[in-house]
Amino acid sequence: MSFAQRSLSLAAIIGVLTTVFAGGLIYLLVTQPVSTAESIAKGEVSPLVAAVAGVLYQALQGLFKYL
Repeated sequence: MSFAQRSLSLAAIIGVLTTVFAGGLIYLLVTQPVSTAESIAKGEVSPLVAAVAGVLYQALQGLFKYL
């Protein structure tokens, strides 16, 4: 595997992870706008990351139950 293929694979993985995180953040903005806005206004990142991780975990659980 050449360097170009590895760098392309790494870029693809980073792109997918960024897209998933952005999707979780958009979902939180739609379902819990007040708590999300408060976290952003206070500059607290950890509650927001924990909430996004919880949403992604629930989505994966639902996906695995379906499969």
